[in-house]
Amino acid sequence: MLHADLMPPLMFGGLVVFLLIGFPAAFSLAAVGLFFGFISIELGFFPEAWMFNLPLRVFNILSNDLLLAIPFFTLMGAVLERCGLAEDLLEGTGQLFGKVPGGLAYAVIIVGAILGAITGTVAASVISMGMISLPIMMRYGYDMRIATGVIAASGTITQVIPPSLVLIVLSDQLGQSVGDMYAGAIGPSFLQVALFLLFIWLVSLFQPKKVPPLPPEALAPRDWRLWWRVLKGMVPSIGLIFMVLGTIFLGLATPTEAGAMGVVGAVVLAALNRRLTWPLVREAMGNTMRITAMVIFILIGATVFTLVFQGVDGGIWIEHLLGLLPGGQTGFLVFTNIFIFFLAFFLDFFEIAFIVIPLLAPVAKSLGIDLVWFGVLICINMQTAFMHPPFGFALFYLRGVAPKSVLTRDIYLGAIPWLGLQLLLVAVVILWPQSVTYWLDRTPRQDPSTVIIDLPPPVTPDLPVMPSFQ
Repeated sequence: MLHADLMPPLMFGGLVVFLLIGFPAAFSLAAVGLFFGFISIELGFFPEAWMFNLPLRVFNILSNDLLLAIPFFTLMGAVLERCGLAEDLLEGTGQLFGKVPGGLAYAVIIVGAILGAITGTVAASVISMGMISLPIMMRYGYDMRIATGVIAASGTITQVIPPSLVLIVLSDQLGQSVGDMYAGAIGPSFLQVALFLLFIWLVSLFQPKKVPPLPPEALAPRDWRLWWRVLKGMVPSIGLIFMVLGTIFLGLATPTEAGAMGVVGAVVLAALNRRLTWPLVREAMGNTMRITAMVIFILIGATVFTLVFQGVDGGIWIEHLLGLLPGGQTGFLVFTNIFIFFLAFFLDFFEIAFIVIPLLAPVAKSLGIDLVWFGVLICINMQTAFMHPPFGFALFYLRGVAPKSVLTRDIYLGAIPWLGLQLLLVAVVILWPQSVTYWLDRTPRQDPSTVIIDLPPPVTPDLPVMPSFQ
């Protein structure tokens, strides 16, 4: 006879089997959830009425205003990817830093951070910088592994820098505000850019031949035209960043409203660059539709799985499993990050967010861990999924646009040092929580549920006594 205590590990094992077979994650989640749900009803682990919660959960997903930010930010990134902004930024910044060793690599990192703050998509950054800067780096003698590594890594900065799609999804799964998640990610974003720049500086210091400066004949004249080219790309970008993120931080707009304004700003920039065409809009909208549909289907499948998983006391099983780890908070964080690091070899960040985070969040809360800090930490870890050889998506994007003369082996080996820098950032955030919490507004707030309004008892006016008639 199957015992109820065996259902949670069996469900988790069944899901792993489906994913290893290669079945789509959304349908794997729904199939495993429904299969074990019917078994649980037949064996009496929970009543049929428990499954009546499913339509309400699906309705709550489809009516969640926060999730509207995903198609808006995706559409904004898809338009900006094709509007020529990346070309202007890379060409101007590359010329600005071209005289120093590693100048092109510095430019790629800085532009990657700016593109991350205005597009929110890894594909846009990696593809744009791969097509523009990789041929230039190859032409002027950059080490192939340094060149491919810096392009792929700079694209993944997008995952941490607001307005990251991952932070929106994590805020929904952790029950935290998107504004707090964005504010908490500011410190780690700067730290990551600083680590990348420091690495290139060390390479230029000890092995300058791997990152040579541009030759004099390749440098543009240092006059107002060069500065105009840089400002022409920087100023609209900074304006768009403020319009999207500034309105959220100032409380003037919700993430959904800020995303809608970002789409308008992206369309305006595309029009100013004379790139706003019907094929661009149609391709951007098609890409947005595919990503949004994928996210919604994964989320619906995840809610089927978690409903049944909670019905068989899977949450208690996870809490007992992880709550008894040695080391308390530190032991839990170390285990969680190692676990997610290896999951990222096989799962997309959306799948990790929808499957794993709902199981880990209650344990983190019970251990007294700040959920915003926990979410930002997991986001930093999940960005390593884009750099994992051989499954990293950033490496796939770069392989797709790199010349055939670039060996796949060089792309994979070039990613390893940058993967180590990302893991170093995970350790820094664990050991230095203030890198996240310093940027948060922790002023005491009144919980509306604790407000008690005492009203005086109603005063009944003295009414005249009516005479009685016998």
